[in-house]
Amino acid sequence: MEITQEQKMYAEIVQKAWEDAEFKNELVNNPIEAIEKLTGKKLNLPEGKKIIVRDQTDGSSVYINIPAKPDHEDVELNENQLDMVAGGAAIPGVKEVVDFLCSFSLFSPK
Repeated sequence: MEITQEQKMYAEIVQKAWEDAEFKNELVNNPIEAIEKLTGKKLNLPEGKKIIVRDQTDGSSVYINIPAKPDHEDVELNENQLDMVAGGAAIPGVKEVVDFLCSFSLFSPK
């Protein structure tokens, strides 16, 4: 699977935050300006959307991000997702999150 430009940018932002406490503080407090300054590019967020950055570098905590619920109940899978489900594959990211959580022995085997 090829890495997208967005994934590359995300990796660059995270790496910079790990290495530079001042940048991390700016990223948490004013994410759009911090990201635009780092990348030299203007962010194109949809109207009404904002970026919220939480510092999750505390190794003693496990964080779970709860995404927004879809606007409508009858969410349909796209063609790629249907192919993945039909082929027995998991939706990207879900297996990694589950594996990560299980690595902390949060869940006892049944």
